[in-house]
Amino acid sequence: MRLSANWRQRRQRLALTGEECKVCGARLFPPRDVCPHCHEPAYEPFEFGGRGEVYSYSTVYQPPAGYEESAPYTMALIKLEEGPIVTAQLTDMDNDEVRIGMPVEMVTRKLSEDGEDGLIVYGYKFRPVLERAHAR
Repeated sequence: MRLSANWRQRRQRLALTGEECKVCGARLFPPRDVCPHCHEPAYEPFEFGGRGEVYSYSTVYQPPAGYEESAPYTMALIKLEEGPIVTAQLTDMDNDEVRIGMPVEMVTRKLSEDGEDGLIVYGYKFRPVLERAHAR
């Protein structure tokens, strides 16, 4: 990824920032210039909560160039609580632990590295929802 593209896409990749259509209320990710539902402009930023569930998944054994060190890894379609389905790598779990319907949450992790001294690209991945102890 080029430095300029990395900078432009940082909100989308680090905070799951999409858009909300003020005409029909659709929440869109990734951001688009036009709402695919009502075909009106959709420029209002919307930050997704980062929680959802595994909708579908597949384990990658033959990764594309630049991702060999991560293989095998699991890619999933995540249905966000707010509606959109996003594609993301799963992390912090074994590949055989994945289940459709599993609750997951977004975390920021390293996606790729452009050589030893090159640009490190961070973005969203999803992990199983961590159970938080309730304070008494």
